[in-house]
Formats: sequence, C-alpha cells, structure tokens
Amino acid sequence: MSAAAAQAPLAATDFAAGPYPLLVLVVSTGALVLGVWGLHAWRGGRADRAALVERLAGGAGSGDPRGQVPFAALDRRVRRYRWGRRLAGRLAATGTSLTPGQFTAAVAGLVAAAWLAAALVLAPFFGPIAGLIAAWAGYSFLEWRRRVRTERFIAQLPDLARVLANATQAGLALRTAVSMAADELEAPAGEELKQVADAMALGSSVEDALAELQQRLPSRELIVLVSTLVLSSRAGGSVVESLRNLTVTLEERKETRREVRTQMSQVTVTAYAVPVIGLGSLLLIDRIMPGSLSAMTGSNVGRICVLISLGLYVVGFALIRRMSRIDV
Repeated sequence: MSAAAAQAPLAATDFAAGPYPLLVLVVSTGALVLGVWGLHAWRGGRADRAALVERLAGGAGSGDPRGQVPFAALDRRVRRYRWGRRLAGRLAATGTSLTPGQFTAAVAGLVAAAWLAAALVLAPFFGPIAGLIAAWAGYSFLEWRRRVRTERFIAQLPDLARVLANATQAGLALRTAVSMAADELEAPAGEELKQVADAMALGSSVEDALAELQQRLPSRELIVLVSTLVLSSRAGGSVVESLRNLTVTLEERKETRREVRTQMSQVTVTAYAVPVIGLGSLLLIDRIMPGSLSAMTGSNVGRICVLISLGLYVVGFALIRRMSRIDV
C-alpha cells in the first residue's frame, strides 16, 4: 500500500516532465498564429472587396489615399435603381469625378437651400417653385457639361481622324491606331479613346466599343467617323483615303459650327435674360412694397396668376432656345 502511494507522485512527476506540456504549448502557439493570420487575411479580403466595389462603382475614390468616398452608402443605394444607373451614365459622359450618390446629395442640398431662401426672401408660396427650379438646374448642369464635352470632342475629331489615317497608312491595325491616338490626344478625346482601347483589350469588338463611344457623346460628326471605321474593319478598302477626306470635311464643319454659334450668341443671351428680368421684377416689387408677394400669393386668384406668369416665362425661354438651336 505504501509502495503504491510512493509511486503515484513519481508517475505524476514523470507525466509533467514528459512531452505533453511541450506538445500543448506548440499546439496553442500554432492555433494562436493561425488565428492571427486568419484575422489579418479576413481584414485584408474585406478591404480588397470594399476597394473593388468602389472601383466598379465608378472609381471616383481612387484619388483618396484612405479609400473613403463621401456618400458611398448613398451611392450604392442610388445605383440599385434604374434612374441611378442612367445618372451614372450621364455623369460618365460629362467627365466629372462625381458619383451618383454625391450628385444626388448635392442636388438635394441645393433644392433645400433654394426652397428655404425663396420662402424667406419672397414668400412661402415660392419655396416649392424654387425647389423645382433648383432640381432642373442640376439636370441642366449635367446636360451643359455633356454638351461642352461633346463640343470639345467634336473639335478634336479632325486631329483624331488625321492620327488614325497616319497610323493606318503606316500599317498599324485599327486597335493599335486607337491606342496610339489615345496616348497622343488630349482630353476629352484621349480619355474617351482610352476607354475604347480598354474595351477592345477586354474582348469587345471594334463595332461595340465605338458604339459605346457614340452613345456617350452623340454627334453627327462622330457617327460619320464611327461608320467609316466600322465599314473599314468589316469590308476593308482604302480607309486611309476615307479618313483623309473625312478630316477635310470635319475641319469645314468645325468652322461652320463656330460661325453659327457666334451669330446666335445674342439670341442665347436673350433666352436667359427673360427669366432673370422676371425674377428681378418680383424682387423689385417686394422691395418697394414689403409683404406684397405674401399678400398676392395669399389668395387662390393670386397663386393662379403667379403660376400662369411663370408658365409664360418658361414657354418663352423654351421657344427662344428652340429658335436659336441650329443643327449643322
């Protein structure tokens, strides 16, 4: 009995001195290392996924070293809807770095500020009207930026056709010629051709890539150039001679467009001066007789008269703009 009791502590000592504590320590250390590595990999994968989402969303946050884009959550929410995707296409056509979420937040802030300013300065009745005008101004801003970018691109079309003609005459393929033109030309032609070259590098055909360019910047001159390039890529032929003739035609059209724009500049200024005069009249009346606008819009007859007057100003603005728009 005493011998068995004496051997029990000895067995426990042998177990403690055996390889089991070392094995437990190694396993614990390995588990800890694997846990730290898994946590690091999970955080890295999450950061890569967030960066990929932002890059696919438009790449507007690539300039931010921290990868944080203002209104990123709103941008993802806006892109879920069809109008948000159309808005993203319009923003891409304007060449701005704004995302749909940022533009939506900016327009919402502009509408709220215009609503509050009109309600305080003029009368509460003019608040919703000012909000609608502010929303229209945001949409008009996109159209104006798109039109300006299209005009600048059209002005570069003769140089683009000349570069493509020289590259084709040197024996280069059309894909290589487009890439070379993207490197040589300045924005916006260089940026747009870079997108076309990237699309073709990813497997898109020449026709599909040029069709996307035509959708982003619609114009008659670009339609002619795209048709020439597509037909030459399909059936072959003397594409160099066609591009050189197209260069001369585009130069003449550019001069004609410049002359028409100069002749119609006075009409364009008149179109914007008419609503400004109307708004100035309202401010002048309220300055001469404080509270007159509130009294005028306090009855249904006054509100109807104000709405009719604003409608006439809108119709006049639209008619003048329509008469001054000449397609060359």
